[in-house]
Amino acid sequence: MTSQQYYEGIGRRKAASARVRLFAGGTGLMTINDKDGEDYMPRFGDLDILLEPLRILGQEKSFDVSVHVSGGGVSGQRDAIKLGIARALLKIDPEAKPALKTRKLLTRDSRVKERKKPGLKRARKAPTYTKR
Repeated sequence: MTSQQYYEGIGRRKAASARVRLFAGGTGLMTINDKDGEDYMPRFGDLDILLEPLRILGQEKSFDVSVHVSGGGVSGQRDAIKLGIARALLKIDPEAKPALKTRKLLTRDSRVKERKKPGLKRARKAPTYTKR
């Protein structure tokens, strides 16, 4: 699988970063960090969410997907992979941009955890007020 032509896209979300490779002429096989996609993302619905860009273009079974993802948690990694797939599809077919853009699949979600402030329990949660 490594010697074939592939298209690469990089996706990021929160602290996660994913390098996605789409191999043309595939059968829909998904490999994430050298594991099967279903084994790496066992949570219900996660695989459906990250394969959304392929489903919109009707090409779920036309590519083999190879992903190297690091950092972040489950949902951050899932969204990073989804963005990487969308960007790789754009390199294959630039005419797919309007279809992906209307569903906001090409926008990097820049929200990250806010830093903790002094005197507070978390970023905004204040200690409980006690009168006595």
